[in-house]
Amino acid sequence: MLSGATGARLLSRWLESLLFEVKSTDAPTLIVVAALLAAIALVASALPAIRAVGVDPMGALRSE
Repeated sequence: MLSGATGARLLSRWLESLLFEVKSTDAPTLIVVAALLAAIALVASALPAIRAVGVDPMGALRSE
């Protein structure tokens, strides 16, 4: 996370040219984007985990 924040800070001038009426260091925007990415990661990891809970461990080992 620290490397991503550092990279965003270093590229702030370039990012600012891409954004319309939003500063690249705008705290609410960065917080919303971080929360959105965290929610997507949570859903992406929860779906396979939920599916894996329903698998019989011995049946999975026997099929190997």
